[in-house]
Amino acid sequence: MLRIGLFSDTHAWWDDRYLKYFAECDEIWLAGDVVDESICDRLEATGKVCRIVWGNADPHSMRLRYPENQRFTLEGVSVWMRHIGGYPGKWPRALYSELLKQPPMLFVCGHSHICKAMFDHNLHTLVLNPGAAGTYGQQVVRTLMRFTLDQGEIKDLEVIELS
Repeated sequence: MLRIGLFSDTHAWWDDRYLKYFAECDEIWLAGDVVDESICDRLEATGKVCRIVWGNADPHSMRLRYPENQRFTLEGVSVWMRHIGGYPGKWPRALYSELLKQPPMLFVCGHSHICKAMFDHNLHTLVLNPGAAGTYGQQVVRTLMRFTLDQGEIKDLEVIELS
C-alpha cells in the first residue's frame, strides 16, 4: 500500500502546507507547471520518492531534468502522468489514440487549473487533475489531492482545499 500526494500548477508559488498535507504520503507527484525548480528541490529534500513531469510554462532547465511523460506501475496500478492531458469526452486526438493503445488504470494531468476526478468508461481509466496549487490562474480555490494505491486499487481519494 502506498499513499500518494498529488499537485500541479504551482507557477512558482510555495506553500508550507504542501509538506504538511503530504507528510504521511510515501510519494509526491507533481504534474507540471512548477516554474521554479527550487520547489522540486524542496520536495526532493524530503527524502520521499518524487515523480515530476514538466509543463508548458516550465523553463528549459526543467525539461532537461524531468520528462514530459511518466509511465509506471505501482501496487499493481498502471499510471500515466503528463501535464497537458484532457479528460473523458475531451481528449486531444493524438493523446487519445495513444491512450487507446495501452490505457492506464490511472491517468494524471494538470494544466486546466480545474480539480477533477473522472472515470473514462471507454478506457476503464480513472482521470485525476488536482487543479492548481499556486496562486496564478483563474482558480478560486487552490487544491491538492491524496489517495492510496493498494493491490491494483485506487482508493481513499481526498481533495484538499487551500484557502
